[in-house]
Amino acid sequence: MKHLPKHLQPRWRYLAVAIETWPDADLDRRGLQRAVWYATRNLLGDTDSAAADMTVLRFNHDDGLGHAIVRVRRGHTGPARAALACLDSVDDTPVGIRVIGTSGTVCACEEKYIRGPAKGPERRQVVFENRDRDAVARDGRVDVRTDDGFVGATDLDI
Repeated sequence: MKHLPKHLQPRWRYLAVAIETWPDADLDRRGLQRAVWYATRNLLGDTDSAAADMTVLRFNHDDGLGHAIVRVRRGHTGPARAALACLDSVDDTPVGIRVIGTSGTVCACEEKYIRGPAKGPERRQVVFENRDRDAVARDGRVDVRTDDGFVGATDLDI
């Protein structure tokens, strides 16, 4: 089977996506891909979601922070960003998704927007609600482990 001529090959854009979850969340690429497909189909409909053809190419998630690179057809980056903004959970895990930037190649996307491994969170013992508790601190935000799960706080709250 022959390759398509260059002028007929699909053109792609790559979205760098930052992912933030609770520290004990366990995400994988397959779950994120499924959530992206559902969000895209629900927002754009079947035909436009097929035209955007969103695919998660690279994925990394550890200790509540991560990133991904999502491939989308050229000309559909605006609707793709809107669909990603609609994501609020992946496999029943609350998740915060933010598009950092757009690039024309995977390599440029990684170099420009994903600058190596994220700074790891700091484990702390804090006093919250008059009890000593385990906590995970990152960038001035603290996730405190309670009996019901995690509670988001700041350094001033503890």
